[in-house]
Amino acid sequence: MKTWKTWGVVAASGVLIVLALITGWDILMIAAAVVAGWPIAVSAWQALRIKMISIDLLVVVAATGALFIQNYWESAAVTFLFALGKALEKATLNRTRKALSDLVEAAPETATVLRDGEPETVEIWELVPGDVVLVKNGEQVPVDGRVITGNGGVDEATITGESVPAEKSEGSEVFAGTWLRSGVLRIEAVGIGSDSTLAKIIHRVEDAQDDKAKTQTFMEKFSKYYTPGVMLAALAVGLIAWDVELALTLLVIGCPGALVISIPVSIVAGIGRSAKDGVLIKGGEYLETSAKVDAVVVDKTGTLTNGRPELTDVDVIDDSYTPEEILTLAARAETASEHPLAEAIIRGAEDRGLRVVPVEHAEPVAGKGIRAEVDGRVVAVGSADLITNGSGAAPDPTRILELNEQGRTAMFVGVDGRAIGIVAVADTIRADAPEAIKALHDRGVKVIMATGDAERVARNVAAELGVDEVRAELMPEDKLTIVKELQAQGHTVAMVGDGVNDTPALAQADIGVAMGAAGSPAAIETADIALMADRLPRLPHALGLAQRTVRTMRVNIGIALFTVAILLAGVLFGGVTMSLGMLVHEASVLLVIGIAMLLLRPTLKEEKVRDAKRQAIIDNAKEEKAAA
Repeated sequence: MKTWKTWGVVAASGVLIVLALITGWDILMIAAAVVAGWPIAVSAWQALRIKMISIDLLVVVAATGALFIQNYWESAAVTFLFALGKALEKATLNRTRKALSDLVEAAPETATVLRDGEPETVEIWELVPGDVVLVKNGEQVPVDGRVITGNGGVDEATITGESVPAEKSEGSEVFAGTWLRSGVLRIEAVGIGSDSTLAKIIHRVEDAQDDKAKTQTFMEKFSKYYTPGVMLAALAVGLIAWDVELALTLLVIGCPGALVISIPVSIVAGIGRSAKDGVLIKGGEYLETSAKVDAVVVDKTGTLTNGRPELTDVDVIDDSYTPEEILTLAARAETASEHPLAEAIIRGAEDRGLRVVPVEHAEPVAGKGIRAEVDGRVVAVGSADLITNGSGAAPDPTRILELNEQGRTAMFVGVDGRAIGIVAVADTIRADAPEAIKALHDRGVKVIMATGDAERVARNVAAELGVDEVRAELMPEDKLTIVKELQAQGHTVAMVGDGVNDTPALAQADIGVAMGAAGSPAAIETADIALMADRLPRLPHALGLAQRTVRTMRVNIGIALFTVAILLAGVLFGGVTMSLGMLVHEASVLLVIGIAMLLLRPTLKEEKVRDAKRQAIIDNAKEEKAAA
């Protein structure tokens, strides 16, 4: 039944009860019971048609029985309170699904496309891949695509949960549903409408919120037998005590409403909260499993480290040169090389504001480095043999060995056959990795770093991060073995990897985690947990949210069982009527929903800021749609 119809039934029934109390006319009380009870009876009949005894049937039997024994007030009160509870339950459940409705609201409907060089506003469905879309400051990005020209800051909170706008320039990826907060962009459309990342996220969250946890499945099976059991018990007690009203009251207070709703509402709220934070959890079962994770296997490259070499050291050997001069010479020589380490040196020089002019004459030497002519001098970057060219005294290798022991690749820089300095590069640790490892440890989670890198390099990274265990020089099947070993030891294991060479281990782990999933639709579909932003600290946050959700489920189950026990005692020892029992019952339903809704609250200051920012984006989108 639609929301307005549900509240209409409640209002009509309530008015009839008030009039009956004023006039004393029983017919009005009967009418109130019929108005409120008719939708409940329809629902009960629909359940019976599929051979299911529902809570609605308990209420219908109790209300009908009360009419037959001429207890019109109890019949009207029970049906009215149940209808009111259903209406409030539906309203609060809609609130828990707000994360999904927010995503739907964020979906763009129109775009400005360039046709023959002229801007034209069209519906999203009119676009085709390859169209060039124009997005100005303050406008919504309508498609997934690549920036062709322009620069700007894009607020990606609706996709990644990040509060700080991401800087976009030529070649950058952008996503539908995000907002351009500065600049102007021309975007080549790649993903449109249902093919966009936003649409895939919406689909994923819809499926996840409907997915059932193991506890929920058990409770549904339990209630399948519990409800007929209540009816039989009420009949038995009524016959033994020869008291129809007592039997009817037992039917009302035995309603397992709070018990049935306690788990799904918690799952919906937990998954909704995680979606707001840029974390997609596949469903209730995976949410429940995530709460048990006590061991995390993490790939090193691209997960704990940045995944590309960076300049780390510039050491001076000849004091007649400054570090800046040494780095400039090395970078200029490396402009003639295609080696990844060369790119790191050039990038490091440019990041320090140094001018790197490409050289015209250079000679790469296989296995040793590169030699180039720079301003009339011969500059070499590489091994000691390359620097001296087989003549003269070799430079002292002590510092090179020290840097190598630290997991860095170090090279001499020489001018005209004489070493003047050393440059070193390494795959650097991500800035947020230490925070993530500490957060996992704070939650009692064991962290194992698994990598195919050399033992020395791996141990240096592990020592800096403080992981519990390091396994190096691994093949993909070795990571699978590690996961199996941990599971055999009784651990619930999460595996964080890049989804390619780590696929066997990701499949074996209890929970497979994909990072940076905003750029990988396949990861959104396949991972048990997808971190939309490329931020490792989201993992301990997701595990913490899963634990909060499971705790909430347990608290709600406890409240539901306690309520039934208290009401049963009240009925057996006197004092609890049908109407009072229904009032307490509906109050317990609303209580468990309210407790579950606490999961929707942000837990960190950063999240509160992000939520406020996101809400502003959503409000802005609604205003623009309304204006259109």
